Amino acid sequence: MHGTAEWLPGSPLGSSALSWPDVLHGDMPNIYLYAANNPSESLVAKRRGFATVISHNVPPYGRAGLYKQLAELRELLADYREAPGSSKDMRGTIVSLVVASGLDEDVVLEQDGVTFDADIVGDLSLEAFNSFTFRLTQYLQLLEGRLFSSGLHVLGKPPSREESLEYLAAYFGDRVPREALERVAAGESVQNVHVGGAAHPEAPSLLEEAQSIASLLGQNGEELRGLTRALSGQWVQPAPGGDLLRDGPGVLPTGRNIFALDPYRMPSPAALLRGSRAAESILAAHREQNDSAFPETVAVNLWGLDAIKTKGESVAIVLHLVGARPVKEGTGRIARFELIPLEELGRPRIDVLCNMSGIFRDSFQNVVELLDDMFHRAAATDEPEDANFIRKHAQEMAKEGHSQTAARLFSNPKGDYGSMVNERVGASNWESGEELGDTWSSRNAFSYGRGGERGRARPEVLDSLLSTTDRVVQTVDSVEYGLTDIQEYYANTGALRAAAETARRRRGREGVGRVGCSVVEATGREDTPPRELEEVLRLEYRSKLLNPRWAQAMAAQGSGGAFEISQRMTALLGWGATTRFAPGWAWDQAAETYALDPDMADRLREANPEAFRNLLRRCLEAAGRGLWTPGEGVLEGLQQLDADMDAELEGVRR
Repeated sequence: MHGTAEWLPGSPLGSSALSWPDVLHGDMPNIYLYAANNPSESLVAKRRGFATVISHNVPPYGRAGLYKQLAELRELLADYREAPGSSKDMRGTIVSLVVASGLDEDVVLEQDGVTFDADIVGDLSLEAFNSFTFRLTQYLQLLEGRLFSSGLHVLGKPPSREESLEYLAAYFGDRVPREALERVAAGESVQNVHVGGAAHPEAPSLLEEAQSIASLLGQNGEELRGLTRALSGQWVQPAPGGDLLRDGPGVLPTGRNIFALDPYRMPSPAALLRGSRAAESILAAHREQNDSAFPETVAVNLWGLDAIKTKGESVAIVLHLVGARPVKEGTGRIARFELIPLEELGRPRIDVLCNMSGIFRDSFQNVVELLDDMFHRAAATDEPEDANFIRKHAQEMAKEGHSQTAARLFSNPKGDYGSMVNERVGASNWESGEELGDTWSSRNAFSYGRGGERGRARPEVLDSLLSTTDRVVQTVDSVEYGLTDIQEYYANTGALRAAAETARRRRGREGVGRVGCSVVEATGREDTPPRELEEVLRLEYRSKLLNPRWAQAMAAQGSGGAFEISQRMTALLGWGATTRFAPGWAWDQAAETYALDPDMADRLREANPEAFRNLLRRCLEAAGRGLWTPGEGVLEGLQQLDADMDAELEGVRR
């Protein structure tokens, strides 16, 4: 996780004597341990904190698997497949278990397009129920195979044989059988790798790559050696930052001084292709849900972290929605984004509200200016309003007397960072999602672009754009930190959607339907179809926070693990606050796993009492705010645990 100094007020580029990072650091060297997969925030530490970064590895990966009701459901489905339709009682049991585990939101029980309630499953045809069980099996397989980070990384500690195997299995997927990877992780040479008594038929290059990665992972000791070299005033070898799963073994070994990318070549050709495909899928899904209507405005979050790791896929999404493409100069650098003629585009130009993180705003000023130029040209292009929503909205704002009606790139005030929504949720200082949406708007009403547009407050333009926003897009670039793991996602994506829904309601557009939200999971080399926000949240909570494998691995890390669990409970509350995502089954299972299980509760309380108290307080707050209705006796049990923790932390003896 990052520090504090580099996020304090002051010049974003070229610190002056009045910039807080410079004031605090003075002449003291800043040697900074940072995750190798986070080159964007380490870039801020370098630029504003004069840091020498020493990279460290991410935790080993694990597969979510199935547990409790999910494992029971898998067994029931296997029994049903042996004799489909043989027992209506079995069909009822399957559906009851689906409802109890909350899976009915992901796998709908339907026939001929009509949704059925669980209590009338007997009226469903055998064909429709078999289709339901097929889709249910597919979903369980998806959930079972999802990756998560197992525990925390220990600086300088090489992975065990089993941990090395999990890194390799996550990287290669189905390309190399697990048995072969087990032998590589055990240290066998490629020539000796056999499966089933015969030499492995896979291309030797894949096994050699696996052997190389295993060797590089074993060099985690370089993390401590890199640190001691920096402390001794010696040179630390540079290396690209990135993620093994996405960027390959070039990010290994860790323990080096990481750097990012050339911003003048963003988006890269590969990012342009992937981003364009993602945008096309987003449009198709939106039209399917909205009677073939195109969204007028799509709000796209542009974050420095995913932009650097994906080489600009989120920027490519913006370009595809608008109908534009990069034009390069002779050196290969991008000179402008040209508009694709409508005849070639074959659909309307979608208006795009770009919400930039502070890192993106400060690190990619050239991209900001190119995008601003593109939006201004699109707004001025003589095209029909029903084929160019950018022009349509700019003209509507001009009629209302607004200036800079083509402004589309918004962020925090110059030299400042964050929406402050997570601070309000963390302090329990909020009353409604609308209020948190207003907080987001007040913090992101500052426009950036060409011609000295460097953080000019334009709340009227932002509000107008929000009122036409039909969809929000968020890219997730890491297995380690997804939507449910850190506060920034609900504080930006969730609060942005809340702000859009509030603006639509205030301007009388609430009848158009709820604002959709597409999540692009860009965590690996393979394309993954964008999913709706709620679907991804359910997948993540089932594979991580509510998963006994994840819980045990995190609890084993002591104080740090307890803190991470506590943070995710706050994030669960934050999603409920901003988007009304508060499934009862998630809160039930979270309370059962971490608070009401005596062994787990004792481990967390002893490891980190404050984190355990926060966990309890989030459960009680969710119940108090009506986000969760605990079962009989649960609320009383949580209240007693909270009172006991208060007494313990205050030193009261009973």
